[in-house]
Amino acid sequence: MLNRVFLIKSIHSLIFFFMLASLLYILYAGLAGVFNWLLVIALAAILIEGIVLIFNNWKCPLAALAEKLGAEKGSVVDIFLPAIVARNSIKWFTALFAAEVALLGIRYFIG
Repeated sequence: MLNRVFLIKSIHSLIFFFMLASLLYILYAGLAGVFNWLLVIALAAILIEGIVLIFNNWKCPLAALAEKLGAEKGSVVDIFLPAIVARNSIKWFTALFAAEVALLGIRYFIG
């Protein structure tokens, strides 16, 4: 069981860093005025993650799986990050994504 929990934590951590990289690229694209396929992929990744979270009551399905396999219950059981980051990442990322979309809109429509 412990090896499965470790595997889930590892996968979830990789997903977290991919989402972070996507957010950073979206920010770069908004600041630099870059509109390309990589931006589309980054936006799609964030939107898909958001849909998954919305349909799971703002809880990642991997957290529930980790708890089912024996990890301690709580918001940080399924990821290798400091507790404050794991607890607040959804709030921080949502605010950042909203600002990035606004910036992209401004750059696209206004210049």
